[in-house]
Amino acid sequence: MLILLTIILYFAALMGFSRLTARRDANNETFFRANRRSPWYMVAFGMVGASISGITFVSVPGMTMRIDMTYIQTCIGFILGYFVIAFVLLPVYYRLNLTTIYTYLQGRLGERSYKTGAWFFLVSKMTGAAVRFYVVCIILQRFVLDAVGVPFVVTVVGMTLLIWLYTRRGGIKTLVWTDSFQTTCMFAALILIIYNVVGQLGMSVPEAVRAIAADTHSRMFVMDDFFSTQNFWKQLFSGAFIAIVMTGLDQDMMQKNLTCRTLREAQKDVCTYGFAFVPANLLFMSLGVLLMMLAQRDGIALPTSGDELLPMFAATGRLGSIVTVLFTIGVVAASFSSADSALTALTTSYCVDIRERPADERLRRRAHIGVAVVFVAFILLFRMLNSTSVIDAIYVMCSYTYGPLLGLFAFGLTTRRPVADCLVPYIAIASPLLCFAIDMAAQSLWGYKFGYELLMLNGMLTFAGLWMSGWASDGKDYNVAQNMIDNVK
Repeated sequence: MLILLTIILYFAALMGFSRLTARRDANNETFFRANRRSPWYMVAFGMVGASISGITFVSVPGMTMRIDMTYIQTCIGFILGYFVIAFVLLPVYYRLNLTTIYTYLQGRLGERSYKTGAWFFLVSKMTGAAVRFYVVCIILQRFVLDAVGVPFVVTVVGMTLLIWLYTRRGGIKTLVWTDSFQTTCMFAALILIIYNVVGQLGMSVPEAVRAIAADTHSRMFVMDDFFSTQNFWKQLFSGAFIAIVMTGLDQDMMQKNLTCRTLREAQKDVCTYGFAFVPANLLFMSLGVLLMMLAQRDGIALPTSGDELLPMFAATGRLGSIVTVLFTIGVVAASFSSADSALTALTTSYCVDIRERPADERLRRRAHIGVAVVFVAFILLFRMLNSTSVIDAIYVMCSYTYGPLLGLFAFGLTTRRPVADCLVPYIAIASPLLCFAIDMAAQSLWGYKFGYELLMLNGMLTFAGLWMSGWASDGKDYNVAQNMIDNVK
């Protein structure tokens, strides 16, 4: 009952933020762009939490069981990627005064390229966000809500309804402030859980730091094995491209960044939270090492899946009811700060990119409801499938669908070459399929399995396809593009 009360109070706080930030005269400009008045430091702080999903909150501590602390290599790569976003992509987005980033493709490459980019985002984000939210709902259901008799359907519908309620009027303006609140809750919960585990181990904080540093699982860098998926250079460049694609080319992640008053403020915002990912993830991985120490001391067998390491201690009451409450707050804060922005971004892209009616408030309200309904339907469908292999396959599919976005934007920004706009949808579909075939062939012939670098390969294949399509173009789709690219550069 305490857990349920905690969740209700948490959402009451979010509704309070919603009422404070969203006026009754809020319009589409407020919902989509927060009237371009967001303080950059609030956006930066909130983006740290928005970029850390509920799955990350649960999974990163467990990663240390399998790959030690080598994930920090990817986080360092994120910094490089965020610099590219700040000083290459943001100047373009601000110069063109974009509401959605995919509008850039319309002028540079053509109408079908524009729609292709928007549809790839919609499908990828809806599927990926629903899967992540589904996994979090399952964790909360299994470890928390089943104990108080809340059915899974009620959990999903109720939580999605609450997200819709506090975002329906202010949209992105509300999220700038609620994300900051949720980031505060998430890191407060994380730090208090770490402090509690340190106390359970009978250590002081300095002793815990030394114990983590001395542990075999604290290894951060892999320099000696190029064929390892954890090789430093692979992780570094993969991290950079992951940040560019899954933040810089993702409307969900960029929408809040486009609410800053000026380009300079937006650049400060992006660089600030880019650096914040290293210490943030170090905290999560340190918690994982501490939990393994605790399991070894108490003779507790480690779970087969790293995702169950934190819930095994925090959600089952082994560390006390206070930690269970903190775990619930942390997971809910992390999952909702990513799910609420996904629903808002999907609504924005549908109204602006697909329907091309950015001023239609009635459409926006209906689309927001429709997106929430589809979101619930996806989650319940995953529940019906109830197959880990299916969920894993969906994750893999989402990772493939970001490659064409990378290729489209890279081609548009780095070349002046025209494309055959009518061929772009086929190229965007063929590239992930070819990428999958190459991955399977590499595993079969050489025993090499692609890791995060698959994203780069996917983008390169799309880029090559667009380049070759230029031979089939007579240049008539390029008349607007030339002037636009000249102005941007």
